[in-house]
Amino acid sequence: MGGPMSVNDPLPWITPLCALIRNAVSSGIPVIGHCLGGQLISRALGGSITPSPSKEIGWGTARAEDNDSTRQWLGDWLFDTGGQADVFQWHGEMFSIPPGAQRIFTNPFCANQMFVLGPHLAMQCHVEISAEMIAAWSTSWPAEVRGLNPLPTTVQTPEMMLANVPARLTRMHRLADQLYSVWISGVSRSL
Repeated sequence: MGGPMSVNDPLPWITPLCALIRNAVSSGIPVIGHCLGGQLISRALGGSITPSPSKEIGWGTARAEDNDSTRQWLGDWLFDTGGQADVFQWHGEMFSIPPGAQRIFTNPFCANQMFVLGPHLAMQCHVEISAEMIAAWSTSWPAEVRGLNPLPTTVQTPEMMLANVPARLTRMHRLADQLYSVWISGVSRSL
C-alpha cells in the first residue's frame, strides 16, 4: 500500500517479499500493489525501480492506454470517462514494466502509472486514498519537498491536495471500484 522507503533500500524484508510475490504469481494467486507495492511487484517480476524525472505529490491526470488489457480491466469505465482519470500521487521513484506485463495507465511525468500481468495489478498512484489519509500524509509534506525550490508543477501544497476532495474522491473511487472488481474476480477464479 505504499511507504516512505525505497525498494532499492537494503532492508531485510524486501528480498523475501519479492520471493513471496513471485511465488504467488507462479501459483496463479492474483497480487495487487499501490505505489511501493506496485514497485515491489515490478521488481519481483524483473522490472527496475528508478528515480522519477519529477516527484508527483497531489492530484494528477492519468490516461488509459489503448490496448486489450486496458479494455479488459477498465470495461465500461473506459467508455464513460474517455479514459482520463484524476488520481492521487505521492512518489519520487517509478517502476519499469516487467517482461510480459502491459501498461494500462500513463501520464507525461511518470509514464508507467499502472501495469497488469494477467490477474496481477501494479499501480504507482494511490486510488485507495481517503480524505483522512491525504490530511495525515500532508503532515510529512515539508520533508518531502525540502530542496524543491521552486516546486515543480507535479507537486501540490497540502491546501491544493485537500481542495475539492469529496468530488475528486468520488470520481477516483469509481475507477478504484472498477479495478478492484476485476482483480477480485481473478481471486475468485484462483480459489
